[in-house]
Amino acid sequence: MITLFLPFLIGIAIGLSPAAPPEETASLPETSTAAAADPVPAAAAVRTPEPQIPTGQFTTAVEIRSILGMTKQSWVAVRLYEGQDLLYFTHLLAWRCGLWDVRYGVNGAPATEVVPLEPCHDGTAQPNALTDVAGFPPYVTLPAASVESVYVELLYDDGSTDFAVFQRQAVLIP
Repeated sequence: MITLFLPFLIGIAIGLSPAAPPEETASLPETSTAAAADPVPAAAAVRTPEPQIPTGQFTTAVEIRSILGMTKQSWVAVRLYEGQDLLYFTHLLAWRCGLWDVRYGVNGAPATEVVPLEPCHDGTAQPNALTDVAGFPPYVTLPAASVESVYVELLYDDGSTDFAVFQRQAVLIP
């Protein structure tokens, strides 16, 4: 598996576009990658796009965009646990270096809630490591069985955006 995946990762690291994944749109969430057509959140107006020099550490939008695009169905998960819905953002937190913001809305609400992102650990062997789950939990707690759908919007560190809409049954975990 690693042998097959390594050329793909190297291609991403040097800025090559990977081959498109097989078509399986029936199980994928509604999405759009048209960054120019999507409105850019006000927070992006005061930010200057960061340099997009691939380092192989997956800390820039150019390095993580294709990964997050291919793993979009894993952006969030919902779990009913001890009488509460837990809405997990673990996958996005693991790829947070290269993102400015992760926002979400539940049950048709706009993406106005902000997921707190642990700072990247630049200068370390694993800058994307999650080391402070007490200060930056990988989930939010909501009333039991209240999450029917989730709208997620990403703002990359180059100023581009992406979004997806997830239905509860598609991201429900045991």
